[in-house]
Amino acid sequence: MALPDIAIPVLVFIQKVKLALRSKLLLGSGGVVALTLILRYLFSKNTKYISDLSKVGRLSYSTTQNDSEEYDIIIVGGGTAGCALASRLSEDPTIKVLVLEAGESGTALMLSRTPSMFGRLFQSNHVLNIRTEPQAGAKGRTQFWPRAKLLGGCSSINAQMAQYGSPEDFDEWAKFIGDDTWSWKNIAQYFKKFERFQPHPEYPQVDASVRGSSGPVRVGYYNTITDTSRAFIRACVNVGIPFTHDFHGTSSTIGVSRVMTYIDSKRQRVSSESAYLTNDVLSRKNLRVAVNAQVTRILFKKANGETRAMGVEFANNQGGPRYCALARKEVVISAGAVQSPQVLMLSGVGPAEHLKEHGISVVHDLPGVGAHLVDHPVIDLHFKDKLDHSAKYFKPASFLDGLKLFSAFFQYFVLGSGGPLATNFGESAAFIRSDDPVLFPPDEYPEVVLDSTSGPNSPDLELFSTPMAYKEHGATFFDVHTYALHVYLLRPKSTGSILLKSPNPWDVPRVNPNYLESSEDITKLLRGVRLLLKISQTEPLAPFLDNEFTREDLDHETHQKSDAEMVELIKERVETVYHPASTCRMAPFGENGVVDSQLRVYGIRGLRVCDASVFPWIVSGHTAGACYATAEKLADLLKTEHNLAQ
Repeated sequence: MALPDIAIPVLVFIQKVKLALRSKLLLGSGGVVALTLILRYLFSKNTKYISDLSKVGRLSYSTTQNDSEEYDIIIVGGGTAGCALASRLSEDPTIKVLVLEAGESGTALMLSRTPSMFGRLFQSNHVLNIRTEPQAGAKGRTQFWPRAKLLGGCSSINAQMAQYGSPEDFDEWAKFIGDDTWSWKNIAQYFKKFERFQPHPEYPQVDASVRGSSGPVRVGYYNTITDTSRAFIRACVNVGIPFTHDFHGTSSTIGVSRVMTYIDSKRQRVSSESAYLTNDVLSRKNLRVAVNAQVTRILFKKANGETRAMGVEFANNQGGPRYCALARKEVVISAGAVQSPQVLMLSGVGPAEHLKEHGISVVHDLPGVGAHLVDHPVIDLHFKDKLDHSAKYFKPASFLDGLKLFSAFFQYFVLGSGGPLATNFGESAAFIRSDDPVLFPPDEYPEVVLDSTSGPNSPDLELFSTPMAYKEHGATFFDVHTYALHVYLLRPKSTGSILLKSPNPWDVPRVNPNYLESSEDITKLLRGVRLLLKISQTEPLAPFLDNEFTREDLDHETHQKSDAEMVELIKERVETVYHPASTCRMAPFGENGVVDSQLRVYGIRGLRVCDASVFPWIVSGHTAGACYATAEKLADLLKTEHNLAQ
């Protein structure tokens, strides 16, 4: 395994120090020990995962033979929901569970475990190389769409922001699907079930009674927060955004605060894998987790006029042998909002005409599969950091940068005190409504905007700050010290689709989020951008930014642009904030639904979907928490059904 890109400059720096100082000051016995610890951390592997697929399945030609490997439940995808579901189901020793994950372990990767480094994974083989279809509403650009190929799924590569949306989101779900178990008063128990809130002395006013205390997913305030992020919070208050102690408290989710994170007291990422697939869980005799296991299709059988999912086919690689495993009770697809519909369509479940175009035999015509794709579109604004305190040395361009990076490594990996590497980048945030008359006075914003929120106490815009600006999802840094503000639309009207590119399971599908198709989305983002520019010029944030630095690639003069010019800027910059949802939508069958309120695929017995693809509408916040809660809810349901059947 090669060293990650970010580690190479550190080693180069070490060599420079040896030559320049000819001293053992940094590379004495203590330095060697420290470097050894780092390298061990880099290359650690969890040996309890299975990579030899013959140990969990049989060759495909054995699907009708008696020696086929059988499980009670097979989970397709070990992502955010999949790991949670596997852990909870296997608590019952009578339920035999198999997880099939196309990637490897996320916790084995330093770049995943270290909060600040997740962006370096985006261009690796641990992330699917997906680019969208040309976006008609965004000047025809194709856009990079990172999707994790790792245990833990996107919880292994996200920004670790633990904010769950609005309670009214789930009330809206319950009303739409006609099942009150999805309402906030009922599903709140599953948010508390997955949480292990870790109180922090700086935030005594967080109400711990509404937080879970014994769940596997640790949340708290163990990330590093910079002075600029604290100044952002106070500047938001000064423009009229109320301060809130906790976005997940008993009152409205609207307000500004420091973001709670999925980072533990050791300053390491808490992913679905690290939280749910502990050594104790992996030691259970009724649970097997296979890695490098790409599911190629679901296997079906027809009897007595009904179609049932009987198992799955999978392989290590495109040219390798294909194996199969059978499921006595259920196959649950948890491959995410992009790949769950892809797996269904490859298996013959989806829009019939589209499947026929690719020569796939239609098992069940289900037009909603892959439809209604929705994502949170984000606009980034870039500013010069007046104090030159940013962490642009994360990509060192000089000897001094290398020294700073080595110091950050030492502080994080050896001293264990956090420091710059413990930032999750999204350190503080504000949730607002685009129709708030305090923030958007009618005399300045006379246009009436369409209310797309789930209720009167729910937001439709999120503002957040990062201690450094970047481009191309972190692949490019600026050549000067920077700071960034961002706004994304929480409840967009524009929807798109996931469609097959080919019948080859190793081809990524066609992704079309259809950004800015609705003019209403542009209007709301324009309001958000205007507000961010106002915040950037408000105390106490303004002194941190160099408003005399007027280079065109920075936004110190953007507030002078006309609305028409600003709309062009929005179309040029709109990107994903990594929250795709709703492509296997939980909805009534007559409204293009794919799954019912118990996440059962319409028309197929023994087949369910459990991930963000089932969301009826995208949550007005971050999606990981709702994925955890959905998995917790389904696990309880499946365990109950299993016990009743015995």
